[in-house]
Amino acid sequence: MNYLYLAVAIVAEVIATSFLKQSEGFARPVPTAIMATGYIVAFYCLSLALRGIPTGVAYAIWSGVGIVLIAAIAWLFQGQKLDLPALAGIALIMAGVLVMNLFSGTTGH
Repeated sequence: MNYLYLAVAIVAEVIATSFLKQSEGFARPVPTAIMATGYIVAFYCLSLALRGIPTGVAYAIWSGVGIVLIAAIAWLFQGQKLDLPALAGIALIMAGVLVMNLFSGTTGH
């Protein structure tokens, strides 16, 4: 259940971060409300996930998966360009998250 909370936290944070750009410095009320709600849900679910997942592990997964998803959304929907070094870096982040989850004894599985 802790990893489900973490997954919900990641998705909520990705949605919130995506709407942060659209809020235009909090000048647009609807994107701002979606962003604020997303961050509240994200941090609440993260706090629940931390009951059973070590903080360093949860944060590494949160930030790694979040970076990859935000980069993908920015590329697909916001016109962000990703060159070969950026793609290689994203692949390394994904590899790090996978290695930690598959091979580390500190993940709390």
